Amino acid sequence: MAKKMHDTPNLDELEKGPWPSFVTGLKDLAKEKDYMVDLLGQLETSYKTRKGYWKGGTVGVFGYGGGVIPRFTELKDDKGQPIYKDAAEFHTLRIMPPPGMHYDTGTLRQFCDLWEKHGSGLIAFHGQSGDIMFQGATTENVQKAFDDINEMGFDLGGAGPAVRTSMSCVGAARCEQSCYDEAKAHRTVLNTFLDDIHRPSLPYKFKFKFSGCPNDCMNSIQRSDMAVIGTWRDNIRTDDDLGKKWFAKHGMNELINDVVARCPTKALQIKEVKNVRKDAHITSVALDGVQALEIDNKDCVRCMHCVNVMTGALAPGKDKGVTVLIGGKSHLKIGGLLGTVIIPFMKLEADEDFEKLTDFAQRTIDFFAENALEHERTGEMIERIGLATFLEAMEVDVDPAMVNSPRMNPYVRTDGWDDEVAKINAKKQAA
Repeated sequence: MAKKMHDTPNLDELEKGPWPSFVTGLKDLAKEKDYMVDLLGQLETSYKTRKGYWKGGTVGVFGYGGGVIPRFTELKDDKGQPIYKDAAEFHTLRIMPPPGMHYDTGTLRQFCDLWEKHGSGLIAFHGQSGDIMFQGATTENVQKAFDDINEMGFDLGGAGPAVRTSMSCVGAARCEQSCYDEAKAHRTVLNTFLDDIHRPSLPYKFKFKFSGCPNDCMNSIQRSDMAVIGTWRDNIRTDDDLGKKWFAKHGMNELINDVVARCPTKALQIKEVKNVRKDAHITSVALDGVQALEIDNKDCVRCMHCVNVMTGALAPGKDKGVTVLIGGKSHLKIGGLLGTVIIPFMKLEADEDFEKLTDFAQRTIDFFAENALEHERTGEMIERIGLATFLEAMEVDVDPAMVNSPRMNPYVRTDGWDDEVAKINAKKQAA
């Protein structure tokens, strides 16, 4: 039986609302664990003083330089002893999940059993980096817990200035919008950079995320240093039978207000079937015997809205691949950044395609390791050195798709253009 609970009036307030509270979960664990009783005591103190009392340190497992997040209490009495001694150490193990976050119930039960044995019983699926977070273990139990987790076939994730644990959406396993094999891409990259995950040696963290379509369910574009987003480069596919069923159920008002009016590039029009254009980039889906929804694919920016609303009637094209963006992060010293398009489109089907992806990722990480400042992410580095410098190092040609925003000044200086043309022609002649 656990020891008597501390008074927690501030935490108790968090249980009074209409929604489930994490405090209730902690109290349930505290019924059997002195460890969690003292954790609640320290947390209550933090709520009273509005100050955190955890400090870092050095805790790890044999053979790894990262993956364990050390936490030691700073709440001490006059003699330097921890006030809440049973929770004086509260380390976290970051464990890499399977691609697409697929688990069976047996695996989940085994996780719960081993963490009740070695740790606090508190598990988070998943942390910001995608890891399974086994939260709350003493220094003595960290190695024991990892040995059991490793025996299950799971490995430590990234921590510190390293390549971090990758994330991928459920993708092709269950989602009809998927444009590539996300799990294979995730696994290929994971295996390539395993040493960089376990042995931190970069200026700062580097994150990969894989989303199967432009819906970007992994929030890759704003949260990862290298985002791999599924896309297509041919026309949107259509199904007239499903289009008629959708229209019969939802009607013209919903079509206009929720589909046509929300297209960001005005690529959609409602027309009579006989007036639909016949150009190669035009597709249409029947709404009834008379009307059709016309799609001008050359203006489509793959925002996915019409496909999401009229799923089945509209679908991603057949010529699928990925767009690769670099440098996203929501909170930076220079403000939030979305990833910049570096590779507008590449196929990702054959083994050599995946090799090209990992080769580009390797060159990006190598350049980041050599050129970034300490505690600087890729987006900040590119802002500092200039996109042109980064593209030159990556051996990638400039493309209009890389434009961050339209320029404000309509005038362009042409000083020296003739000299540059002469230099280029001279190089060509010399070659």
